[in-house]
Amino acid sequence: MRENREFSREVTDKLFAKGIRAPEEADATSWYTAIAAVVRERLEDGRRRTAEREKAGRIKRVAYLCMEFLVGRLLLSHLEALDLRAECEALLAEHGRTLEEIRDSACDPGLGNGGLGRLAACFLDSLSHLGYAAIGYSICYENGLFRQKLVDGAQVELPDDWIPSGGAFLIPRPELAVAVRFGGRVQECHKADGMHVVHTEYDEVRAVPYDLLIPGEGGTVNTLRLWRASDPSPMPDKRESQAGYIKALREKSAAAELSRQLYPPDHHEEGKLLRLSQQYFLVSASMQNLIAEHFLRGETPDTLPELVAIHVNDTHPALVIPELMRLLMDQYSYSWERAWGIVTATVSYTNHTVLPEALECWRADLFAVKLPRIYSIVEEINRRATADFWRAFPGDFERISGMAVVAYGQVRMANLSVIGAHTVNGVSRMHSEILKETVFSDFYRYSPEKFTSVTNGVVHRRWLLHANRELCALLDELIG
Repeated sequence: MRENREFSREVTDKLFAKGIRAPEEADATSWYTAIAAVVRERLEDGRRRTAEREKAGRIKRVAYLCMEFLVGRLLLSHLEALDLRAECEALLAEHGRTLEEIRDSACDPGLGNGGLGRLAACFLDSLSHLGYAAIGYSICYENGLFRQKLVDGAQVELPDDWIPSGGAFLIPRPELAVAVRFGGRVQECHKADGMHVVHTEYDEVRAVPYDLLIPGEGGTVNTLRLWRASDPSPMPDKRESQAGYIKALREKSAAAELSRQLYPPDHHEEGKLLRLSQQYFLVSASMQNLIAEHFLRGETPDTLPELVAIHVNDTHPALVIPELMRLLMDQYSYSWERAWGIVTATVSYTNHTVLPEALECWRADLFAVKLPRIYSIVEEINRRATADFWRAFPGDFERISGMAVVAYGQVRMANLSVIGAHTVNGVSRMHSEILKETVFSDFYRYSPEKFTSVTNGVVHRRWLLHANRELCALLDELIG
């Protein structure tokens, strides 16, 4: 890492590059973007070194999938991790500014709205600080949280357009873009060398990644990879075809909706389809990227369980299970048994709710239309799983139907997650015990070895450092 004394010069150089002749002329936003640019460059250096260590040592990597990552404002945590906070405060004080003022000039990244996203962010942060190799996957929402405004005494919710002020740490990676397909028709062609799947008449969306780098104080820098959606087709010349031009505009707008908003309203059919599409968009883009990076390490899919741990945080990314099956079978010609062995040895699952009515389900007819190939794989997972359950609980129709993935016109994402994962946990020891006793009691009876408990305490200690530095100094003095 470069000497900290270079930091001040690098920041002022960034200000001058923006056309600001003297640091005193810079407003809070200019200071923020200049500091963020310098920090980001150092993080990129750290990320390259971390990647080299991973590849050289064949280090196992965690891939943590979640629809939310409530990372909060990143400036302070990044400065702390790089041991640059004191240097930055001294530089700003020279020019009549405070670090808190600069921090507050930018919005939080709008990537979550509650405990699910905060847990995901804490785990990724902790993995970096403990020196584990990890990558988080989510969606780069334009509007995640919302801004509140009081109008005539009533709360009004407004879109939170966070990227213009809070996106300084985002790193676009267009060279890693992938295609995600929806709808269409699927045909299974049986030939001498096995079954081949032909997918036609689909709608295609381009998934473009944007990276946030998550540093640890020991030098490890991990990645939170966020996907933005766009229509891959070029815009036609409106002078040639007005109708074609309007159609292309609609398609581009529909594609962009996948990364527009966290949890769009789902009280109507269109909203349900959009949420389902968002979830598949996340897992398909992420699994394509994960396998591509695995190949860059000189590996094959057979070594995925050895070198990758895929974690599903709540059921929103549960489609990672059939999607990874699709990739292994349709693209790499693996048999069902071989692919299923890889998937179940690689995927783990955290449950976030004990309320049966809150466990995510999709209407099977909507699911089949939007994701035809994935639905056929889910049906086969269900067929094989219920056959196994029948052997364990012969004649117990009620129990087996409750454990099924597809039943009564519904696709049950929690059941899919438990069946496809090698490990299942709650968010606390008590919660994990409740899962075994109530929600997943039948699964616990069938495969008790899957159930465990995981908690996280690293970020709480780091939060105290930001919240009360004087108390932290006293604790250091008293207990080391």
